[in-house]
Amino acid sequence: MAAAGSAVGLGNIWKFPYIAGENGGAAFLVVYLICVLLLGLPLVMTEFLIGKHSGKSAYGAFKELKGTNRWQWLSWMCMLTAMLFIGFYFVVTGWCFNYLFEALTNVLHGAEMDSLSTHFTQVISNKPRMILFSLFPVLLTATVLWFGVNKGIEKLSKVLMPLLLVMMVLMAVRVLMLKDSAIGMQFFFQADFSKLNPQAVMKAMGQCFFSLSIGMGALITYGAYMPKNQSVSKTSMQVVILDTLVAILAGMIIFPAVFAFGMDPAEGPELVFVILPAIFEQMSFSYIFGVLFFSLLCIAAITSTISIMEVSVAFVNEATGGRLNRHKSVLLVSAAVIPLVLACVFSNSVFDVFDTLTSCVLMPLGALGMALFVGWNLPNYNHFAGKVFIFSVRWIVPIAILVIFLNSVGIIQ
Repeated sequence: MAAAGSAVGLGNIWKFPYIAGENGGAAFLVVYLICVLLLGLPLVMTEFLIGKHSGKSAYGAFKELKGTNRWQWLSWMCMLTAMLFIGFYFVVTGWCFNYLFEALTNVLHGAEMDSLSTHFTQVISNKPRMILFSLFPVLLTATVLWFGVNKGIEKLSKVLMPLLLVMMVLMAVRVLMLKDSAIGMQFFFQADFSKLNPQAVMKAMGQCFFSLSIGMGALITYGAYMPKNQSVSKTSMQVVILDTLVAILAGMIIFPAVFAFGMDPAEGPELVFVILPAIFEQMSFSYIFGVLFFSLLCIAAITSTISIMEVSVAFVNEATGGRLNRHKSVLLVSAAVIPLVLACVFSNSVFDVFDTLTSCVLMPLGALGMALFVGWNLPNYNHFAGKVFIFSVRWIVPIAILVIFLNSVGIIQ
């Protein structure tokens, strides 16, 4: 559940619906599921294996397993990816905390759809407000990391992840009662592949990596905390299934509501923050549902920020040979994160660059390096499933990543 909490976050509930909406709905979903099966699952296993076998974070794992610094570039790529990722991710987390505050104060009660859309634009354009709400989760994450993550996150995740699922199922059932919701379900589950293009396939792969936190060392760090008797394959399967289930539930909530309220499914990043408050207004006990859902969304976001920021904290601690202990490492990483967050608050261009660069370039390249590392450096397995896994990370995963990546940048057609 702790690992699932790391993976399940804003990528599933915020990003997946609007990326799918911009790229054909059901057609994108099919490609996304293929990416999860062929790339996501083997790569989640890859990172867990690296962490579990080495007992180290991304900085020390490759040297520990290989006995050489030849693969150290991959650890630095993990560090760079995690820092850029967390820079814009904290801003989106700030949006969530803003909407939680507004749910608590009942600001949006009675608001119409048009005013909700305008309100979102006003919220993200209010720089002082966004600074406050974006830096608050930085402080909250740093506080958790200061005291350690193992016991607290595990206990919290065992309650929060099932609660989030129950809440989303209830919302999906309610949305299906709306007029014209069937059109949204058709959009999400009846594929029209004529709407697909190479960029959509690349976005599906990037979304797979974004959603599962692949390619930046977060799962290596969680793998290092994994008990020796815990099954990597079973844990990986559970994480991938739960993560994908949350993304599909998010689509089942968003798209029927989009068509019921006459909105464009390609509305963009604001889709969740406009649609969800409108859904709550249609429900009994709207205040309670609004507060509960945005509370859970904020917590889902924080469990992800903790795991991603822990990559950098553990990296600094190991890179300095322990001279900077956990407390000093947390302070240093937090100080480095704040300018990145502020840059994303003040510039939409920086926000978009960080998002695209991490999801579509750095995370795929990091995942490619990890697949090659495990495929050609860890011992072979004697059983059938192990042989399939090794063949996959040696050949299928690297070739698929390279072909999709080179096609997306126009090098091959």
